[in-house]
Amino acid sequence: MAGRTRSSDSREGTYVPEGIADEFTQGEPAEAPSSDEKPQRPNAPALGLVGTLRWMWRQLTSMRVALMLLMLLAVAAVPGSVLPQRNQDAAGVIEYLADHPTAGEWLDKAGFFDVYSSVWFSAIYILLFVSLVGCILPRSAAHYRALRGRPPRVPSRFNRFPAKATATTDATPEEAADAVAARLRGKLSWLPLFRVDRGEEAARGVRPAAATVSAERGYLRETGNLVFHLALVGLLVSVATGQMLHYRGQAIVTEGRGFANAVVDYDTFEKGSWFRPESLVPFSMTLDEFESEFASDTVAFAQARDFTAHVTVAEPSGAERSEQIKVNHPIVVDGAKIYLQGNGFAPEITVHDADGAVAFSGRVTFIPEDTMYTSRGVVKVPDVSSGLDQIGLVGYFLPTAEVNEDGSARSAFPQPVDPLLVLEVYTGDLGLDDGSPQNVYELDTANLTAAVDDQGQRIKVLARPGETVELPDGLGTLTLGEELPRYVALDLRHDPSLAFVLVFALLALAGLTVSLFTPRRRVWARAYTGPDGATVVEVAGLARGDDAGLQAEVDRALAAVTGTEPEPGAARREPQQPRIATGSEKD
Repeated sequence: MAGRTRSSDSREGTYVPEGIADEFTQGEPAEAPSSDEKPQRPNAPALGLVGTLRWMWRQLTSMRVALMLLMLLAVAAVPGSVLPQRNQDAAGVIEYLADHPTAGEWLDKAGFFDVYSSVWFSAIYILLFVSLVGCILPRSAAHYRALRGRPPRVPSRFNRFPAKATATTDATPEEAADAVAARLRGKLSWLPLFRVDRGEEAARGVRPAAATVSAERGYLRETGNLVFHLALVGLLVSVATGQMLHYRGQAIVTEGRGFANAVVDYDTFEKGSWFRPESLVPFSMTLDEFESEFASDTVAFAQARDFTAHVTVAEPSGAERSEQIKVNHPIVVDGAKIYLQGNGFAPEITVHDADGAVAFSGRVTFIPEDTMYTSRGVVKVPDVSSGLDQIGLVGYFLPTAEVNEDGSARSAFPQPVDPLLVLEVYTGDLGLDDGSPQNVYELDTANLTAAVDDQGQRIKVLARPGETVELPDGLGTLTLGEELPRYVALDLRHDPSLAFVLVFALLALAGLTVSLFTPRRRVWARAYTGPDGATVVEVAGLARGDDAGLQAEVDRALAAVTGTEPEPGAARREPQQPRIATGSEKD
């Protein structure tokens, strides 16, 4: 009944809102609002504290906020790769602050030199974690209820579905329905293709009683989606745990010498906030020999062929074992991987001062600067005798020296065929007595005096293995050892989360694959006896979204009755455009 609802004669001419029956109205009816009277806006109820918190929680756990936080986390990580970080490159941070005093001070206050431990980065990280967990929990509960449910009942009419097919058979309706159900379940009883319900349907109108089949597949799609999100949570937890428990140390070891797995024995050491020095396993390692191989042919002259460090590892129990470390082939000691990062020469240098006292004696590490192992190094000689200046020596070690007519020299081959040590000499206060840390590979010559000849040219000291040469200005002598020990740069890394990161990454990939490529389909079948006595089998299918394989699925289900695979599209009846299905299909 359209229009307004009227009650009795006494109510004639009164206004009753459309759709409200008289029995649900009380008191005097309201007058109809006049056309020139402005309607009042409804007053929305106040949210209150609980409602506001519920709204904020729903916003935080929504997909768009999760994606926004994920993008924001990626953007927030950019400064950590652009700017030097204090826990990785403290010297770089000091240099940046010196070069940019104003901007550096503000960046330091904002935590841009400690990005991954800053408050704002941690806040984004935690919010993303909470958003994922808050999204997963209700979806998991809903998915669990869906898994325990049954396929939707068979619709009354199949002609409105995008995929459908009809055939006749001599089998009974029950046999035809059983054949379709068996085909939809698949051959593996423990892993069915469809979840199938086999039922019966009473006669309805002109349609006789029928045997029915309801089948549904695609629950793995949501399962894969949940696995993907759970794996993301696992990745977040694993990465955070690894950052807090990891440690990494670098050490330079020369042939015949070694180091112990202790914080004080590493040249540089990085650690997480939860790391404890007593957790280090007290093993030791000795570099027995280092072998290098370079090409000598003209086609690939001086190209590196192989690097091998022969080491002896001493376990805490006292047992020893021999190992080999190669590039990209680390060894594992008590869960920590030890990599071969670099190598070079560490010649033995002894310096006697003007009084004949040994002022310096030891192996000096020279860092290669090119493929020919032209290596730069620094020797800082303290003033062991009173009244003498400190001496600074800086220069190059050339494994195979080529000296030009102008006095310049370079290395022509990485192996020590004709080694030569070339050093410049400086005197003054090297800052060795003020207690401040220094870079052993750098010499600040700003306040030092260089040794020069009569023409004002800097004097270069040349020494070959086994030679003793005089230092200029009567500063003493320098002796280069006969042997040329090699050194290796070792990098020890321990991160207990690496295995978990790999597992969760693979799980995320697998879950995403299942979620993207698993179709969500529903198939129904009805078998009944037709007017001519033959069994009519109707099959219809519905998919969530566009599904090019839906009709083929229907045809395969019908083929279980006919016994032959029909030609594509042969059993199609009045195809319609696919449409997006809602949660459940009603009659």
